[in-house]
Amino acid sequence: MKLPNVISELVKAQNEFDSTAYANCFTENAEVFDEGKTHNGKTEIENWIDKANKDYEATMKPLDYNETENILSAETSGNFPGSPIVLKYYFQLSEGYIQSLKITG
Repeated sequence: MKLPNVISELVKAQNEFDSTAYANCFTENAEVFDEGKTHNGKTEIENWIDKANKDYEATMKPLDYNETENILSAETSGNFPGSPIVLKYYFQLSEGYIQSLKITG
């Protein structure tokens, strides 16, 4: 499966629990929607993923990627009820970075 470079970088950063590298995949004014909350801007995204990494230690294993709609399906495993689960990651990309990410079950 061929993923856009920035999505491959995001998966790598997630699996290495590297919050800074994860946030650097996003534009300055990006937004992430996860677990009913919206996180705006790189700093807030980095703080959110840093806390999530510490709380859940979640890793991603890409299963499928819809190039037309920029949707990644990934098996996500970690310290949370129901692990592992398959989540969908809906991306909006802009100039090689992630402008928007929505994560759903």
